[in-house]
This record gives sequence, C-alpha cells and structure tokens, in this order.
Amino acid sequence: MSVTVGVESSQAEVAETFQAWLSEFAEALGSADSQAATALLEPGCWWRDLLALSWDLGSYHGTASITGLLETHLTSNPVSGFALVTEFGPRFLAENGGTIEGFFTFETPLAWCRGVARIREVDGAWRAWTVMTGMEDIKGHERALGARRPTGPRHIAGASTQRNWKDARADSATYTDHEPDVVILGAGQGGLALAANLRLMGVDALILERSERVGDGWRKRYHSLVLHDPVWADHLPYLNFPQSWPIYSAKDKIADWFEFYAAAMELNVWTSADMTDAVYDEGAGVWTLTVQTATGERVLKPRDVVLATGAAGEPNVPDFPGLDQFEGTAYHSSQHAAGERWAGKNAIVVGACNSGHDIAQDLYEAGANVTLVQRSSTHIISQEHGIPAIFGANFVEGGPPTEYCDLMASAYPWPLVLEGAVEGTRQTAVKDAELLASLEAVGFKLNDGPDGTGLMGYALAKGGGYYIDVGASQLIADRKIALAQGSGLSEFTPHGIRLEDGRELEADLVVLATGYSNMRETARRLFGDEVADKCPLVLGIGEDGEIGGLYRRTGQPGFWFMGGPLAWVRVYSKHLALQITADQAGVRSS
Repeated sequence: MSVTVGVESSQAEVAETFQAWLSEFAEALGSADSQAATALLEPGCWWRDLLALSWDLGSYHGTASITGLLETHLTSNPVSGFALVTEFGPRFLAENGGTIEGFFTFETPLAWCRGVARIREVDGAWRAWTVMTGMEDIKGHERALGARRPTGPRHIAGASTQRNWKDARADSATYTDHEPDVVILGAGQGGLALAANLRLMGVDALILERSERVGDGWRKRYHSLVLHDPVWADHLPYLNFPQSWPIYSAKDKIADWFEFYAAAMELNVWTSADMTDAVYDEGAGVWTLTVQTATGERVLKPRDVVLATGAAGEPNVPDFPGLDQFEGTAYHSSQHAAGERWAGKNAIVVGACNSGHDIAQDLYEAGANVTLVQRSSTHIISQEHGIPAIFGANFVEGGPPTEYCDLMASAYPWPLVLEGAVEGTRQTAVKDAELLASLEAVGFKLNDGPDGTGLMGYALAKGGGYYIDVGASQLIADRKIALAQGSGLSEFTPHGIRLEDGRELEADLVVLATGYSNMRETARRLFGDEVADKCPLVLGIGEDGEIGGLYRRTGQPGFWFMGGPLAWVRVYSKHLALQITADQAGVRSS
C-alpha cells in the first residue's frame, strides 16, 4: 500500500492514498482485529478516544495501550460504516515527516461518530501517528443541525390552537409544572455552551446565575479588560460571531454577546438566583436544590448538576497580617472595576501574571503611581508573536471551518500538545527577544513555563501563571510601572505593605492579584466536603492524558465540572452533553 505522495501531489492522489489506508483500518476495526488495526499504526502512535469506543475521554500511547483500548471495547461496542469525508481534506502537510491528514465518519450501535487520522510513509508503508475517534450524536437524540428545524408557530395545521411563542418560552423557563433534567450553575461560556448542546439533544437544562444579567461574569470585571484569544478561536457552539467582530473582544462586548446568545439559543436562565443548599439522594439518583430567587425560594429536583462557575475556582486571598490596620483600600483582583478614582494615588499590585499586569496598566493609564510586586518569575509572550504560535495556522482569517479546526485540535492529545509547545515557546522567545531583554534589564524575572512548555503548560496545569503582553511589559521596561522584584508580601502596615525582605512600600490601594483556588474548592463551598472529597482536582494532565476533573465523570454521581476558555468549552461542551444525555436516556454502554 505504498504510493509516493508529496507537496506536488494532486488532491486526488492524496485522497486515494488516505482512502486506501482508511479501507484497511475500517476492515480491521470492523472485524475487531486489534492486531491488524495496530499494524496500520506507528509503534509510538497516539490514539485519543472521545466517547466513541470507551464512553470516556482518554489518550492511549503506543501499541500495547492502544491494543488494550481496542480489545476492551470493540467487541461490546462494534464499529461499522466507515466513510471518507471529502468536504474538507484529506490534505498533505509537509511538517512531521510529510503527513496526510484526513477525516472520516463511522458508527457504533448507539452513536454516530467522526474521526481524524494523520498518516505518513514509514519504510514504504503508510502508518498513522495520531488517531482520534469521537462521538458526534447519540442515535435517537441527534442534534440534526439544520435538518430538523421547527416549522414555527402558525404555519402548521392546528395553528389556531397554538400558544404565542413568547408566552410559551416564558412558561418553559418557570418550571412550575415540571422539573429541569439538569441544573447548571453559572451562565458564563461553559454553562451557555453546555446548555445549548443539551437543548439540541432534547435535554431540559436550567442555568442558575447569581448576577443580575447573563454575561455579568465578564461585564463586572475591570473596565479595560480585553480577551487575549482571537475571534476565530472564540466562537460559541452553533452561532459564530459576525464577520464584523473584532479580533480581540472587549469584555463588555463579549458580555452582551453572551446575553444575546442565551436568547437566540432559547436557553432557560434564572438570573439573580443563588443556590443555598444541595442534597443528593443516592437511591433515587436525584438532587434537591434550594434556590433563592428574586421572587422567593424555589426547590428544584434535577438528576444532574453541573458546576460551571469557572475553572479558576474561588479567589485566593491569603490572610496577610496587619490588613485590619491598613488605612487604605485593599481587595482581590476579581473586585477591580476601574482605575480612574486612583489618579494621583499610590497603587500596588501584588502578583505579576495576566490580571496583575492588566490591572497595573489600567491604573497607570488612569494616572496612578503604580508598583508591581513580582515575588518569583513569570512567563511572558507578546500578543503579536505568542498568539499565532498557540493557535497555529487554523484559527486565522480565511482558515478552515470552525468544526474542522476543532476536530484537528481535539485530535492532538494533550501530552502531544505539550510536547509541541516546547518548540513553539522557544520560537516565540526568539521573536520576542527584544521585549524580554528589556524586561530583564529592569530586573523582571522570566521563565519558559513548566518543563519549557510556556503558556500552554501553565494553562493546563493551573489556568494561569503567565502574561500575554498587551502593553504593560513596555511600561515596566520603561520604568513607568515600578517593579518590586524578588520578595512577596509579608504584611500590611498602616500606610502600605512590608515585603518579606523588609522593604516597605507606601500605598493608598493594594490589589491582590494572587490568583484563584482549585475549582474543587468551589464545589466544597456549595456542596460540602462529602461531594468535594469524591471529586478530583480540576486541571492538570492525568495519567490518561486528559484534563483533571473537567468534561467527564467526577466520582460523585450526577455531578459534573464545566469550565475553561472559549476554545475549550466550544469543543468539550458537546462531549459533556453527550454523557449527560446518555445517562438521562439510559442508553449508556460499557
């Protein structure tokens, strides 16, 4: 099965080569022949399964691990109906030794699935070095996008008896005569994306949002906040931003878009709603939630509850001595709104990652005298060079359709993403050399991320620990924002703070950009120790190659974590919704 294919090959030749490999692959999997299947893979192949075979998220590396996946699941969950996708690709990529990347569809007894494979020629034969198999829809619960649109009121027989659409929508969200199947805590990107997927799968989800409006999680943050990720990576499921949308979104613009999205997707949301108690009945498999709303107390009894209040968790506010004696103002970075009131005042920002830099810049531009306290070191990338290195050639103007970008991204297991991040971090540092040198010249300490993996390593490990420069770095290099480096905050004094090395800094304002605790601690506050202790820590890459805690079973029945940046939640909200739908419908397989 050897055909010479290269950058000069026609699309037909590329497709023919991939089809030949896919035909053998389909035959091997269809007959549950794990030995024949692994013979079509490189010995060091990565296989990522997103529910299709295993009903779980998992990454498998090497022949032995992949053989275990196939032998465990192919007999009980057989696959069939493989077909090459020609709408986009296959395509030849010169990198990684000359790779053909192709997409295919297949099915299992319970689900419609899609896959991605990257093959390259090894010793005269084409072998896969990455494979992804992912569930798309559960049979009988298909989203059927565009193929099953509702006709709309007053356009079908019996229309005279139909209720007004607006009245029906309002009634559906009151839950006076029925219970929601799922309650989602938080109307941020994670909660909205998940609710949209569940609705299209036929699952009734209610979002509870503590704030007054959908989007307030962004709207109420500091005035100058702008998203660091580009527009092409930040679409929500099923409803892309318009072509006029800027590359980088202001926080109020994204907040208003969230509010529009909830209405357009007909999501049920209670705002100003605070869950005050939660009890799980193991025997019945049902939660009892007590919720305080603007109109009084309500009790809900869903089967599933999803915590979608943000992967960052609770604000981390250390108990610094002397705070009660401080005559100025001190608060956590999550409470910072705008810097204007601090013009001409002395402001100290403790913490030198994204929030710390952004708030320091906001305060400086408002006319404050700002000092940034950096205790150890920070990973810095410029927006100009760092963002393209992270998002690659796909999430760009004129790039592939979002659904294929997402398939390509999810086809890289996280350990392989981190492996590639090392070279991307190195190349970005070369391009940012002038910026980084100017920071080092004023004493700012830099690092290249965990094991050289840069921003991606920090994002996966703890959701922070870096700064994407949008101007603050130059202000520090120019000494317009003062730097106190090498020592953390020890205690407050009446007129400022004292650092661990004894230095004293005067301040009218101290902003504690000290990060956030793990999301599991939010679960502990809301659901108690019994639930939280069953759950894993959120974030970090586990032995199975997946993100800890998110988008999959937590150990507590009927309880799930949802969170992450927009690019993650668009992809993984579908996978979490599929698992919840399977449980709700009783169709889950082993």
